[in-house]
Amino acid sequence: MMISHGLKITKEDFFFGPWKVTTAKNHIMNSKDVERLTQELNLPSLPEMLFGENILRIQHGDGFGIEFNAIDALKRINNSDDNVQVACAQQWQESRVPSEHSQEVVRPYDWTFTTDYKGTLIGEEMQIKVTETTERINMEKLRTREQIMFFDEVLLFEDELHDHGVSMACVCVYVIQRVMPTSFFTLLRFFLRVDGVLIRINDTRLYHEAGQKYMLREFCTRESSIAELKSIPASQFTDPNEIAQHLPLKLRQCEKLELPECPLPKIHVRLTGGGSNAVQPDKGDERCKSSGPG
Repeated sequence: MMISHGLKITKEDFFFGPWKVTTAKNHIMNSKDVERLTQELNLPSLPEMLFGENILRIQHGDGFGIEFNAIDALKRINNSDDNVQVACAQQWQESRVPSEHSQEVVRPYDWTFTTDYKGTLIGEEMQIKVTETTERINMEKLRTREQIMFFDEVLLFEDELHDHGVSMACVCVYVIQRVMPTSFFTLLRFFLRVDGVLIRINDTRLYHEAGQKYMLREFCTRESSIAELKSIPASQFTDPNEIAQHLPLKLRQCEKLELPECPLPKIHVRLTGGGSNAVQPDKGDERCKSSGPG
């Protein structure tokens, strides 16, 4: 899952029933904003290529939904522990002092920028409820040949780890059609390769099928040391799609994202002079739209 680093600014919207899929791509974050964000996140440095305004958002007409953005992904980085060592890690850290104005001593932190980010839930009045589940995304169903109505890929950040490998977070979305648009599938992938040390992939898959009142979200971590991959051609180390099948599963979390439902109208009973009861809905509830997934 590689993406070009062109500077073209784009924004696209795609409508699928009550859902709107939005992707936005912008320039790399400027140095002033990077320095401000570095202090805000309490990290000694940030990825070399940080696309702070890039976003993929899936939003229902009633306001709730989920989005993927670089800033929230970086908030999930361990800012106090260096859990991967390379031969010249100290030299690498010293080279990444964020600015000449900073007088701080570079302290241990996860310099690989590993994140377990699974997306950001959005919505003010109506919120998605997250619960654990044993239900899995039917990947075989997704592999069947069907028309892709909409596809886009958004890079959140990338870093070459001072020539010791690559750290990258990228998210892509597919809207799938049979006779009419029937489902959407999103994959957020964090890919890490530290040369001579390890390869790690954190995948977040999100799936929703029209007619269902929930989404399924699966988070998986796969990881292996380079030594354990000696039988695999080194040419596959740079391709996340190729190497993923050779990495053992370390963690899987399955969640159901339950969509909020519009509350039923309040019923007021008014006695009429003739003794019959007139049942009237609360006029205030007429504003409520259907929150079904369509």
